[in-house]
Amino acid sequence: MAEEDYGCFVDWTQMGDLANSSGPSKLDVKDPLELKKLARQGHWAKNHKLRAQVYQQLIKAIPCRTVTPDAEVYRDLMGDSTGKKASSVIPLPDFVDGSAVPHYCLKADAVTTVHRVISCLAGQFPDISHCPALPAITALLLHFSADEAQCFENISRLLACNEPGRRLVDQTFLAYESSCMTFGDLANKYCPAAHKLIVATAQDVVEVYSGWQRWVLGDLPFSHVARVLDVFLVEGYKVLYRVALALLKFYRKQKAGAGAGAQPSEGQKQDSAEVKAEIQAFVKAIGSSITPDKLLEKAFSIRLFSRKEITLLQLANEKSLQQKGITVKQKRRNVQLALNPDTFSSEVVSAKEMRDIWSWIPERFALCEPQLLFTTSTHGCSLNRFYAHVEGYEPTLLLIRTCEADVCGAFLSTDWEERKRGGNKLSFFGTGECFVFRLKPEMERYEWVVIRHPELASSIKAQSSEDPAEDEAPTDRQSSDDNSLPVERPAADPSNRLSPFLSARHFNLNSRNTSMFMAGNVDSIIVGGGEGNALYIDGELNHGRTARCTTFDNPPLCSTESFQVALLEVWGFQDAMASDR
Repeated sequence: MAEEDYGCFVDWTQMGDLANSSGPSKLDVKDPLELKKLARQGHWAKNHKLRAQVYQQLIKAIPCRTVTPDAEVYRDLMGDSTGKKASSVIPLPDFVDGSAVPHYCLKADAVTTVHRVISCLAGQFPDISHCPALPAITALLLHFSADEAQCFENISRLLACNEPGRRLVDQTFLAYESSCMTFGDLANKYCPAAHKLIVATAQDVVEVYSGWQRWVLGDLPFSHVARVLDVFLVEGYKVLYRVALALLKFYRKQKAGAGAGAQPSEGQKQDSAEVKAEIQAFVKAIGSSITPDKLLEKAFSIRLFSRKEITLLQLANEKSLQQKGITVKQKRRNVQLALNPDTFSSEVVSAKEMRDIWSWIPERFALCEPQLLFTTSTHGCSLNRFYAHVEGYEPTLLLIRTCEADVCGAFLSTDWEERKRGGNKLSFFGTGECFVFRLKPEMERYEWVVIRHPELASSIKAQSSEDPAEDEAPTDRQSSDDNSLPVERPAADPSNRLSPFLSARHFNLNSRNTSMFMAGNVDSIIVGGGEGNALYIDGELNHGRTARCTTFDNPPLCSTESFQVALLEVWGFQDAMASDR
């Protein structure tokens, strides 16, 4: 057939409509933006030969190390493929972590070829220590290779990519594990309903999300994953996150349609392996209900989702893992065990309520244990003592119980000591990871408004941080017309910040009131600003107010806007791994 040069490993009887090539037969486009548009539209998806040629063009354009093994290296090492050992004799290396080779409509002996190619890659790339996605990527590219040597060269270029800031294939456990944490953070922010379902049904959310790459590279049917590869080779790693989030959204929709909306109680949660298996089964059967185009449409409908934010979050998660000494594979710790109900003691929330709050926090703090830093019942109602006990800790969790039995609080991303940078002026600081919440009378979280309304991050140039007016922040008593946002000054080395994700300085915002996260001085502490404060607590930690604020777009967090504080607690995040040593 016309495509046999690029289809010698394909079992065409399994290809269905894809076996009949149609559409354009050549592509002369070089402009990256036009290529991106055509890739998303599936311009070359119906012509196997054209798709193979486009793949060769895209992969050859990847900047690589000076010495990158090519097809000739493979031929010198492996020689003629005829009569070589079967896959049962050439086992896959340990770094694939038990991932099998997906068949992807390949001939039976082509799976043997994938084993041979990966075996050779292992010898040429000795630094690879963890790469579960490699069998799927190799099997995919074998589809569109003239011979196995060409497939080897293509994979080598993906592995040897050295373009700054460009990420294609995870090759270490640190990179892979941090990607799982990053996916958990993204699911928490961009798929809150689906994330809530996973939290409610699985015993260990982190364990469920550890399979996110496998959903895309391994479980998706060939027709779907090939369309993902079209876009991946043009746009890079973030495409995998988008598609996995779309799969999570569709899974949640399917569960809701099946009448599984009722959430189990704490003791009725499923084993995490069962939930993972359910998601895998759903993804494998997705072709019966969701087309490749519909999947990509859902994936690219997620807004405010850029490579820059993903990179920042990935770096923060890697740093967190390194600080915990988690750089090689080890037995996964059940995150929910970080909170021991036998030892946990709070006068504001129960152990179950604290676990619910824990499901909202960024993934890089998931292995931490709650550490009580300050409580008015022990340390008294003094703002000075509040600062003395909480400074030096980042992040912190503020919990408040009112005399009317309302319970609310805030996750605060930044050390309270940052307030001193404003001198005696009340200055706002913090990052977009801050959020406010209420637990009673009903449970609800309110994130940074820009996450839910990305149109607020416009192309309007932010006012210079040298403007002295920006250093002043309003108190709850001031009118909204006086509210102004202090532009956060970047640290000398941004990589040293533990919580850089969604920091206000990474966005051009059309209103400074949308990024007033936290502030404090000798008279009060404030969370949220613009048209009011989500929380305002006076200097005696006795009286407070709550109102709608622009930063979180929240309603009042208590049944009355003015309240009396019955108890106030501040919790830190203690490294559970370090405490075990």
